[in-house]
Amino acid sequence: MSKIEINSKLPNLPTTIFTIMSQLAIQHRAINLGQGFPDFSMDSVLHDLVEKAIKDGHNQYAHTFGFQGLREVLAHKISNLYGSNIDSETEITITPGGTYAISNALTSVLREGDEVIYFEPCFDSYVPNIKVMGAKPVAIPLNFPDYSIPWEKVKEAVNTKTRMIMINSPNNPTGTLLGLADFEELKSITRGTQIIILSDEVYEHIIFDGEKHHSILAHPELFERSFVAFSLGKVFHCTGWKIGYSVAPSYLTKEFRNHHQFNVFSVNTPMQVAMAEYLLNPQSFLQLPSLFQAKRDFFAKEMEGCILKPLPSKGSYFQCFTFPESLGTNSRKVALDLVERVGVVLIPVSAFYQDETDNRVLRICIAKKEETLKEAGRRLSVLI
Repeated sequence: MSKIEINSKLPNLPTTIFTIMSQLAIQHRAINLGQGFPDFSMDSVLHDLVEKAIKDGHNQYAHTFGFQGLREVLAHKISNLYGSNIDSETEITITPGGTYAISNALTSVLREGDEVIYFEPCFDSYVPNIKVMGAKPVAIPLNFPDYSIPWEKVKEAVNTKTRMIMINSPNNPTGTLLGLADFEELKSITRGTQIIILSDEVYEHIIFDGEKHHSILAHPELFERSFVAFSLGKVFHCTGWKIGYSVAPSYLTKEFRNHHQFNVFSVNTPMQVAMAEYLLNPQSFLQLPSLFQAKRDFFAKEMEGCILKPLPSKGSYFQCFTFPESLGTNSRKVALDLVERVGVVLIPVSAFYQDETDNRVLRICIAKKEETLKEAGRRLSVLI
């Protein structure tokens, strides 16, 4: 049988580093600190609430915008955290994960020929989702080693084709945070333009060292032109639930929902019902910074004698480590070698750049049990 010719929208797309490393983890029985998912259980209270929701009959389609009770609780949470009055009916949409919230926002507004400014290293879904819409991704590398935004380069990149600027804080893969000065720069650049902002705030509650998460939602001037993407699965360590939400002003939410209703239509109902009740207790998210900071600090102590040296991480599931030239000069090769040599999977940060910029940095997921982190530290400690 002859194949039908297809003009691929994403030609020559390579196998992702996550797939490669996960396969090697299985092959070598290695500890997988690569992909961003926890190996510990979610709160048993949340588990019980899902079971209750199923038994109570919440098993049919939820509203396409999302379960009303969950949207109302989220609006209340946003008001308390960021002082922003969000309309749960017209400005919040429940989504099947944060990645979907990002991709559907891009689908909603991008047209062929548009340009999207984004910052590297970045989450690997950004560029394919920009390209599939016929838009042009415009990469601006973050300053190394602090991964700050070079705002002068952003100003130089903006032109009449610039449709969107994407930001991410806490950042994946670097663990860095945006500050108030960054938001002032963003206001200055976008003021009086038709530029839309997409803010990826998936790790909003995983913040370390007493730092504060600065959300687009706390800045009315920016929010009026923004989509903001969140993940409940990430912050409550139930990534397999694939549940998140998008917050945007009503005119942008209308476009978002136009596509959403014909794509997934709605999100799993019992999980939404459970989350609505779970979030009534603010401690469900207020205790998360200390939980994850303890993991970051525990692993840092286990790595004290290792030649891998930590870069500052202020939030997210991740900690980046630099390595000396004595270990190698190609991050991908070093990561592949370490799977076989010590039995630990790490991700080369070069994989988060389109041109594979290599600063000899490896990303480690700290969202693991202490025994997992301890054993990984033990294995890596041979690198001296």
